[in-house]
Amino acid sequence: MQLANQALNKKNATSPIIFARKITLSGQVQGVGFRPFIYRLANDLNLNGWVKNCMGTVDIHIQGTKDNLQKFSDDIFSKHPPLANPQLVKNKLTNIEVINDFSILHSQNDGAAFISVPTDLFLCDDCLKELNNPIDRRFEYPFINCTQCGPRYTIIQNLPYDRINTTMSEFKLCSSCSAEYNNPTNRRFHAEPIACPECGPFLSYKDKGLEYINDNSKSLEQAISTLQQNNILAIKGIGGYHLMCDATNSDTVLKLRNKKPRPDKPLAVMFPAPVDNPFEIADKHVVLDEQDKLFLLQASRPILLVNKKPSSNLSTQIAPALNEVGIMLPYSPLHHLLLNKFKRPLVATSANISGEPVFISNDDIENKLAHVADGFLHHNRTIERPADDPVYRTIANKPRPIRIGRGNTPLEITLPFELKHPVLAVGAQMKNVITLAWKNRAVISPYIGEMNSPRSLQVFEKTISDLQSLYAVKAKHLICDAHSAYTTSRWANKQSLPVHKIFHHRAHASAAYYECATSKNIMVFTWDGTGYGEDGTLWGGEALHGKPGNWNRAASIRPFYLPGSDKAGRQPWRSAAALCWEIGVEFNCPSFTDSSLDLPLLKQAWEKRVNTPQTSSVGRLFDGAAALCKVNSVSSYEGQGPMEFEALADKLNKHIELPLNNINDCYIADWEPLIRELLKTELNIHQRSSLFHNSLAFTLLQQARAIRNDHGTNIVSFSGGVFQNKVLTETAIALLEDDGFDIHLAQKIPLNDSGISFGQVVEYGYSQS
Repeated sequence: MQLANQALNKKNATSPIIFARKITLSGQVQGVGFRPFIYRLANDLNLNGWVKNCMGTVDIHIQGTKDNLQKFSDDIFSKHPPLANPQLVKNKLTNIEVINDFSILHSQNDGAAFISVPTDLFLCDDCLKELNNPIDRRFEYPFINCTQCGPRYTIIQNLPYDRINTTMSEFKLCSSCSAEYNNPTNRRFHAEPIACPECGPFLSYKDKGLEYINDNSKSLEQAISTLQQNNILAIKGIGGYHLMCDATNSDTVLKLRNKKPRPDKPLAVMFPAPVDNPFEIADKHVVLDEQDKLFLLQASRPILLVNKKPSSNLSTQIAPALNEVGIMLPYSPLHHLLLNKFKRPLVATSANISGEPVFISNDDIENKLAHVADGFLHHNRTIERPADDPVYRTIANKPRPIRIGRGNTPLEITLPFELKHPVLAVGAQMKNVITLAWKNRAVISPYIGEMNSPRSLQVFEKTISDLQSLYAVKAKHLICDAHSAYTTSRWANKQSLPVHKIFHHRAHASAAYYECATSKNIMVFTWDGTGYGEDGTLWGGEALHGKPGNWNRAASIRPFYLPGSDKAGRQPWRSAAALCWEIGVEFNCPSFTDSSLDLPLLKQAWEKRVNTPQTSSVGRLFDGAAALCKVNSVSSYEGQGPMEFEALADKLNKHIELPLNNINDCYIADWEPLIRELLKTELNIHQRSSLFHNSLAFTLLQQARAIRNDHGTNIVSFSGGVFQNKVLTETAIALLEDDGFDIHLAQKIPLNDSGISFGQVVEYGYSQS
């Protein structure tokens, strides 16, 4: 190769010496305008060669002077498109080719090892300006996009990411779109979802009294009319349907709640976002700092929980009994059009059967939610797979994921170890998410939901099939929860692959360990609802010490017996009754229970340990406290009692010190003094809520001190749904930091059960070495 290059340069002795390099890049380099960027960069530097997509990588042959090649290599990483994230695979000298320009070659179907699937994107500012420009040919076109915006993951059928491999393949480009698509200097060069009113998808509208309207303008006009008449609209977006209504009209919001039914669970709100001042409307209703605004403006356009202003006219029915409301900005052109014309915030909640994945098909939404929606705004761009909106809450000054989904999944993570074979971790029963992992890579799926319905199982299986197909990886081993009754565990055990069982709280701890980025032993407080424990009881108040593959139970809380087992999750009065009976106090609160229930008979069953599993769950302890304080006795959604109890906390600086008993090297905190205090009436409900939160935070500190004294460990992390509680977690962090602990709280992986599948991979990966 060196002799060939010298010979070619000798013929051009009067010209600058030319070198050639072969560059391969992985990471987010497809679907983000990366090839046109390379084309422009090469031409700006007078370099010749070519660039092409492979299966997950971009290959570049580039030739020119040494200095220009160096600048080219540097600029790839310093000037790349904002949504790109190139990772260098190789950059080496190669043979000079006879090339007189720079070109973009057709994609090549190999290189599967480096596949990276692009996520769905928001509507960029350039397209938003065109959307609002009356003289632009895409004025008010609901499917406008370019290389920097639009759907990706939810329309891809196969890789490489070319139009023919997406659900847009059925729409033949018109001459104008084709010219843009094939022009390397145009920002729509190989924008695979490119479309216009002449050749692209269109809207259709349907309600009970009308035939289908198949026209963009007329459908949009009818949809706006539906909203203005205080009705409920089902609208098809990027990852699925939303149910929308006027967020300032309590009667309409209540109608939505009653029809769905969704009596109490918080609803998200979408605000108009003018291109020149995207927070003009939101600022009137909610409290936002600059960090919040930057977060809301990121490409995934997530939902963020924020405080509502007292002056806001948002309906109190959006998040009843809570202090925060989940808000987001419009992320599709259709959202912008609706909100610009409606001129008020809209409730935007997932169109689904409670707990199931969001609906994506026109027929399903009409068949399954005809009793809810007054009108349906469809479109004919097929959604290949669902992706619900991601949700975050700011805890300890940083947004923490409650749910990941549309726009930030598939979430690709580099593992700190190399797997011997590809694995599929199938996660938990609640808030299910799956993780596919191979070599040193893990890919986390969008949120699937609760695994207790046939449709959830159907989407779960399709997600498994899709991830393996898209990444060209076939799992050789399965990982599941140790709880044999989980739908995910039963599914895994029916497959013809080796199955590895991971205990629930070990998975929680291992997910937390990953984000600590350490090789030292740590302690992880894993407080949640319930998970199958290693002693056969239901854990949920543990602190584990060690590292993945070598966890030891170092702390817990006093266990108690749950009457009715799983029913306690939605009937907090059962936890309240159990706590009272455990300490010899009569539970004299019939208003908490169903009038048809025979409470004495239930107590007899509890005393005989009939259908009363033992648990150390802090989540159930929260339930019991909320019920004893008459905040919530029956929940319509998971965690309702604890969330409403948290919202009542004030600034009371008081706590009850709980006794710690060292039993078999495990520090057991006894909640009895705290429950007895809550039963008193001297403190008001706000003070009792603060007392409860403070006491648990101080208990956590005491347990951390005891573990540090025994093991010398100073790094503390948290995992489990209980730590989505802002008051508890921030109080605990402040106490621990004042005592010299090094605190880590996840920013990538949800603390709740959506983080379990990734934790299963981490636990398994360390255990295999």
